[in-house]
Amino acid sequence: MKVLVINCGSSSLKYQLIDMENEAVLASGLVERIGIEGAKLTHKFNGEKFVTETEMKDHKVALTLVLDELTNNEHGAIKSLQEINAVGHRVVHGGEKFNKSVLVDDTVLKEIRECIDLAPLHNPANLMGIEAIQSLIPGVPNVVVFDTAFHQTMPAENYLYALPYEYYEKYKVRRYGFHGTSHNFVSQRAAEFLGKKREDLRIVTCHLGNGSSMAAVDHGKVIDTSMGLTPLEGVCMGTRCGDLDPAIVTFIMEKEGLTPKEMDNVMNKKSGVLALSGISSDFRDIEEVEDTNERARIALTQFANRVRKYVAGYAAQMGGVDAIVFTAGVGENSASMREAILSKLEFMGVKVDPEKNNMRGKEAIISTDDSTVTALVIPTNEELMIARDTKRLVEVK
Repeated sequence: MKVLVINCGSSSLKYQLIDMENEAVLASGLVERIGIEGAKLTHKFNGEKFVTETEMKDHKVALTLVLDELTNNEHGAIKSLQEINAVGHRVVHGGEKFNKSVLVDDTVLKEIRECIDLAPLHNPANLMGIEAIQSLIPGVPNVVVFDTAFHQTMPAENYLYALPYEYYEKYKVRRYGFHGTSHNFVSQRAAEFLGKKREDLRIVTCHLGNGSSMAAVDHGKVIDTSMGLTPLEGVCMGTRCGDLDPAIVTFIMEKEGLTPKEMDNVMNKKSGVLALSGISSDFRDIEEVEDTNERARIALTQFANRVRKYVAGYAAQMGGVDAIVFTAGVGENSASMREAILSKLEFMGVKVDPEKNNMRGKEAIISTDDSTVTALVIPTNEELMIARDTKRLVEVK
């Protein structure tokens, strides 16, 4: 079975074609600046890149070009679209309606639309991708995999906010959590890597990148996660502020005369380590000058402190922890950040092995042999997780 995995953003589109017989990536690519001047498609096949620059007014045009590349006589991975057996789509928000991946039908599309208020930047683009594929490859089954689904096992005491209950009843204001596909993949893979069952472990997963979130996976189920109603809550991130005193929002709005939309832009696009460092939202840029720039040091230290606080808090909620898993861009590639986070958690039974930790982007245990809590790095693979769910659902259809 060959599964096409699609991840549509508001003006971008990532894709992978995966052969599920051996889970090999046959081709992949990225479309940028959809609906904007300077649109570009970068297609990867057999270790080579093939770039197409042309106007793409919408996602249907972009996906038409993607399908053309996949069937190209010279650098296509398949001879015809009939070789695509199913398509898996990432959808950011499933609200309370979805706690697992599902096959697409009219009811599912309607319910995804009803979640647009909860993810106005993401769900409309996700829908456009699904509808475009339905028109371009009619009859091929489509599956949606939700970022929020894995977190739907949280108990009410952890997903409800201490606000008037009517806001939850009327508007479903609650904690949802994100990066669920990644947390699901790495927690499962970490258990396999350790030769154990996820249902027997207490795991804290740390998805650390430009967007960052943590999750407490207690015997296979999420009981808490750091992101909330939106991806803004939690640790400070690349450009997101993370946790703050909510009164700050109205205080700054009144002082600066900002509209709600403008304040939202400040918190989502102008804050985080970008604001703290005054340098960049890219952790690599900040790490380069950490020793000579005080604001860079503050940004990185605050990030490590915030992550550590969540890790310790989740361990307390679960009555202990067996494994701490690092993943995503920063988690997989920054040995110094992993060490900074773990350095003050020795009281919990985890100690970093500097030699083991001196690595990037591969599966590895980074804690010492005598640690009672295992720290490890597991590169995330959300596309493969989506493809696996798609294969499973199509086969039982």
